[in-house]
Amino acid sequence: MRQLMSGVYSLLPLGYRVRSKVITIIREELNAIGGQELLLPALHPREIWEQTGRAESMADILFTLSDLRGGDAILGPTHEEIFATVATELTSYKQLPQLWYQIQTKFRDEARPKSGLLRVREFTMKDSYSFDVDDAGLDQQFDRHFAAYTRIFERLGVTAVAVEASSGAMGGSDSIEFIVPSPAGEDDIAHCPACGYAANVERASSTIPSFHDEPGPDQPERFPTPGVHTIVDLEEFEGGASAERQIKTLVYVLDGEPTLVLLRGDHELHEQKLQDGTGAIDIRPGQPDEIRELLGADAGSLGAVGVTGPRILADLQLADRSNMVTGANLDDHHLRGVDVGRDIAVTEWLDLRTVAAGEGCPQCGEPLEVFRGIEAGHIFKLGTKFSKALGATVLNADGVPVPLVMGSYGIGVERNMAAAVEMNHDDTGIIWPVSIAPYEVVITAVKVDDEATMTVANRLYDDLNEAGIDVLIDDRNERPGVKFNDAELIGIPYRVTVGPRGLASDIVELADRCTGEKSELQIEAAAQELVRIVTRAR
Repeated sequence: MRQLMSGVYSLLPLGYRVRSKVITIIREELNAIGGQELLLPALHPREIWEQTGRAESMADILFTLSDLRGGDAILGPTHEEIFATVATELTSYKQLPQLWYQIQTKFRDEARPKSGLLRVREFTMKDSYSFDVDDAGLDQQFDRHFAAYTRIFERLGVTAVAVEASSGAMGGSDSIEFIVPSPAGEDDIAHCPACGYAANVERASSTIPSFHDEPGPDQPERFPTPGVHTIVDLEEFEGGASAERQIKTLVYVLDGEPTLVLLRGDHELHEQKLQDGTGAIDIRPGQPDEIRELLGADAGSLGAVGVTGPRILADLQLADRSNMVTGANLDDHHLRGVDVGRDIAVTEWLDLRTVAAGEGCPQCGEPLEVFRGIEAGHIFKLGTKFSKALGATVLNADGVPVPLVMGSYGIGVERNMAAAVEMNHDDTGIIWPVSIAPYEVVITAVKVDDEATMTVANRLYDDLNEAGIDVLIDDRNERPGVKFNDAELIGIPYRVTVGPRGLASDIVELADRCTGEKSELQIEAAAQELVRIVTRAR
């Protein structure tokens, strides 16, 4: 591949062959569960997106344009709206269930494209959509997709862990991500080795030890804290408090509304949890001037004691806490002896904190691990969000119009190519799984000016081609070392070396790219043996 611009790549011949094989595997597994392939436009009228509210909620990643007549359009980042529009063709529950899919280009205006094909602005996705008359039907389609995705990743040669995830702008009741563990990923996953619990940290929960708070004063007491502006500063300040006894107060603006967000001092906010818990579309930290206007102090001295007016959202770990320390809304001053239930008018309690490694699993209590991973696929239970907005209804068995119950299921094609490389490589290059390798066998002719070498190499090439093996012959006039290095770099699973030295004993050498093992094959049996090896490895 070659970069054309930030987040946009050209696929060269070898990359295109890998892409084609990935698509074939995905297509076969979707067809196997009853999928019907469609192809919908990438150019969408803006009004359809406005009907579902996503022209606003996804505005930060939408590519938008105007035509010559002044009409507004969107380059599709996904296709829920458009498939729901097509589904208005359905009229009766007797036409259900339906499973439609496409393999098509998507466009997302990522603010920070990075990591090659992992985060880009133009990419290929298989997106499928299920349509049912009720939730029971959706559950069945969801489970079929789960099984199909499991088979797809196995065939692609990647290890994908199914984890609970946030539905984000997609909405709906449930979603599961398939995560490939890799330091190159952008998702943090909480996982329990003991019971198998796994969730994206944007959705994960955990158990942590409870605190026994000593009795405090009848009301908060203000005390000076010159130069104290952080949680750590207050821990080190004489007369201060440890982080777990502090209340961290953050100011966020949710859909234009200033909001206080409270957490324990040693806990970090996860913004996706805040967004999911509130349903806010536009979410951002408050600016210094907004914070001072709202609370009368700068960050580092903020608190929610006695505050009225703005929403106050508190993390569940602050419930029933007393004798705590927080900012006094007066620069360089704090309050001690704060009883959360008594002194703070909490509007809503939410799970807002980021889970950390070592905390207890919510299912079995054993320590959690947190690892970084690549999102290779994502399946959603959408429900009726899109069908209601776009009028996609059918008559049920009682003759009553009901909105279609939808599911949405996505796999990024190039992203899975990248995930396969991240999982299968060494210091010398790629180690492609046989199922998606651009070529399964490379025949390296050591001396291209040797007639006997080229006769055997070409005959072996023809025999493998005829047997349906993807084979490449390296007949360049280069040194053997250059050819060997190139074969390892591009990751061809099996290399057959043909040269005068081996021919003297009627043998060719077979090298396995994955294991590094080398063996000798008799020339007359080489093609037959390679067909057996490759077929077994596919």
